[in-house]
Amino acid sequence: MTPDRFFALLLALQTREAITTGDLAGQVGVSVRTVLRDLRWLQETGFPVLVERGRWGGVRLLPGGALDTSRLTPAERDHLALDGLDDDQRRQLGAGPDSRRAREKVAVRRQPAASPLPLSAVVTTDNRPWFGPDTRGTDPSAIVGDVRRGVRLRIRYRRSEDVEPAWRVVDPYGLLAKAGRWYLVADCASVPRLYSLERLADWRPTRVPRRLRPGATLTEVAAQLTSSWETIEALQVHAVLEARLLDRARRILGSRLTVRGPRSEGGDEVPVVGRDVVPVEGRDEVPVTVACRELEDVRQLLQFADGLTVTDPPEARDRMRELATRTLHRYA
Repeated sequence: MTPDRFFALLLALQTREAITTGDLAGQVGVSVRTVLRDLRWLQETGFPVLVERGRWGGVRLLPGGALDTSRLTPAERDHLALDGLDDDQRRQLGAGPDSRRAREKVAVRRQPAASPLPLSAVVTTDNRPWFGPDTRGTDPSAIVGDVRRGVRLRIRYRRSEDVEPAWRVVDPYGLLAKAGRWYLVADCASVPRLYSLERLADWRPTRVPRRLRPGATLTEVAAQLTSSWETIEALQVHAVLEARLLDRARRILGSRLTVRGPRSEGGDEVPVVGRDVVPVEGRDEVPVTVACRELEDVRQLLQFADGLTVTDPPEARDRMRELATRTLHRYA
């Protein structure tokens, strides 16, 4: 095989997904028999040439067989035309070094093991709450500049129990983004607090440097506050929930929801873990407990409609009844 035919053959294979031996012979300018011999030589050299016979067959150059001709010298190209010679015969011709280098350059290199895809290509983030509305209130970009100044802030903030917002002075650690909402993490009279930007009506930076508790950091204070929010048990609301809604309730209420199980020998209820369901008197319902920070949190249970019945405490039942009645009147 001449160097010109060698490169013409490879070029034809690299530019076509599949080609018949007849078309390949016509493109290179030789007989089909010669093409088959050349293809066999390429396979022996190490090129991943696939030859499939039959009506739907053809010749394909599999991935990994690309050749960079610019890396070959004229002498190395010439030695590639020495077809049918073994290494000893090549050495006898004095073609050892040039022939070896040429064959090493055209030999197919093993493809490296596929490296893992970057995490950024297979992981995406969306910390917005499920089915939650877009957050409103103070834009974090508007207040972050004053927080970065490291001074005390006078904030006009409305707590859940307040009718109108009130002014107070805080020492800010920074901002926290959690579950699709933004919070100002700050000390108020040396007590750590979380202030939702949705309820922040206004603020004013002072000229007094902030005074943080010794050793306290934004990360530690935020973790302390959020963990206390998740474990607080100010009000335990007991209810029965239709079993078909249990998965949905777990997604929405998270760790605040406990599925109650049978009572132990000591009379205490045993919490149910995992996906077990304890029917209520043979019905397709399960007894649950929801930890609420305040009575108004029972509003979140309205989304389960008639699939959930609050059983205790009485003030929670009364509030649910009042909210349901007001809702009925609105649509009456």
